[in-house]
Amino acid sequence: MTIPIVRAACRQLLAALAAVVVPWPIHAQSTSPTAAVSAGQTLSLDDAIRLALTRGPAARSAGFERDATRYRDRSFKARLLPQLSVAGDLPVYSRAIIPVVQPDGSTRFVPQQQRSSSLAMTVAQRLPLTGGDLFLSTGVSNVNILGQQNTNLWRGTPFQIGVRQELFRTNALAWDTREQDLRTDVAERQYLEAREDIAQRTSNLFFDVYAARATLANAEVNAAANDTLFRLNKGRFEVGRIGENDLLQSELSVLRARAALDGAKLAADRAAASLRVQLGLGADAPVELRVTNTVPQLTIDTAAVVKRAVANASQTRGRQLQEVQQRRRVSEAKRNTGFGATVNASVGFNQTAQSFNESFRSPLQSQQFSVGVEMPVVQWGARSAQIDAARADLQRVQTDTRAALDNQVQDALYAALGLSQAERQLEISAKADSVGAKRFEVARNRYSIGRIDFGNLAIAQTEKDQALQDYLRSLRGYWDAYYRLRSLTLWDFVRDVPLR
Repeated sequence: MTIPIVRAACRQLLAALAAVVVPWPIHAQSTSPTAAVSAGQTLSLDDAIRLALTRGPAARSAGFERDATRYRDRSFKARLLPQLSVAGDLPVYSRAIIPVVQPDGSTRFVPQQQRSSSLAMTVAQRLPLTGGDLFLSTGVSNVNILGQQNTNLWRGTPFQIGVRQELFRTNALAWDTREQDLRTDVAERQYLEAREDIAQRTSNLFFDVYAARATLANAEVNAAANDTLFRLNKGRFEVGRIGENDLLQSELSVLRARAALDGAKLAADRAAASLRVQLGLGADAPVELRVTNTVPQLTIDTAAVVKRAVANASQTRGRQLQEVQQRRRVSEAKRNTGFGATVNASVGFNQTAQSFNESFRSPLQSQQFSVGVEMPVVQWGARSAQIDAARADLQRVQTDTRAALDNQVQDALYAALGLSQAERQLEISAKADSVGAKRFEVARNRYSIGRIDFGNLAIAQTEKDQALQDYLRSLRGYWDAYYRLRSLTLWDFVRDVPLR
């Protein structure tokens, strides 16, 4: 009766480890992962990844970071459009003794109280090509001098157009636009990479749970088998067919199997808890897995992988951003520390009167023009040193860029080779797992009829357990390598399209 009991336990293990083949590729199923969990159904790998990307805390954090970058980019571009603003002083009051020049040339100090107010509306537009500012404005101001003879004066400006332009200076707006475009592109690519990193971590946690439960099922089988064999060996010892050493070794195997079973239970619970956190599920949510042994049959072109990694990765755009920033520093060091000028020019109409309505009648033309000049004379070499420092920083960034590009190429190349190796390793370990299980079954049957000793049976069981763990690690390692390659290249190798 002992052999059927052990065989039944082995069949239980094989049933627990049986794979249910599901359609490929990832993200192709229509079943909602949330509905699957709520209905108590099992989760496949693509269900778990979709759930992690929709409800998981890491995905939500990455989405918020991406949204913040988009809002900043929207704000930047909105500020390039015409800006309407209203400004004024309502009111200004002063009371002071002021000097008043008399007709005979003398100065008399008299007390004065004055109220003034002003209001202006301005439409301003940045000029991307030159970096200057163009504005249109209209406004009104009032001055009321209090005293023995009150004076009330209004000044109206129906229309005024003007421009302010710096000459021989860096166009800050043009550099800001280039930096902002690259910064936004980097953030979008980092978001895609974050999603692939989440998928990679979810895959690892998914197979951690699967491996932990497979190990638990194997530990249960081992505990049952060792317990049955121990009872069998006690009977054999009583009739003198085995020695006390074999009986003690059998009892030690039982104790070890029970200890391994307790450890496997704890590891399975801990792995399931980590997966629940990653998926954004509650602590009591059921986590039942459906695992397939099939993997996509991919033909990896290492040259294409390297090309895509260099073209698509956020690191590439990040290095371009750093180089643009340093080139801007060089330009600012050259232009903003030497000769410069600022031109302010405006033309419009204005009028003054003692009433508000009169101040806007028959306005007179007004013009303003000024040129401010700044020309350093003695800087004691500060300008040339600042330029040399900026150039040195640019050369450092370019050197780091070349080194980072080499590392990026190596990472992509060996990630592609690693995926191919992981696929071969998975095939080998799957075969080894089958061989190890078959060998243990043969060894157990031979031990049951007394053809081998207990030591050989223990070795067969150990090798069977090791082969199972190797297979589980290989299955986990394949998906880890797969999502790592997707993260490095931002490319969907199943559909052969860029990630979006």
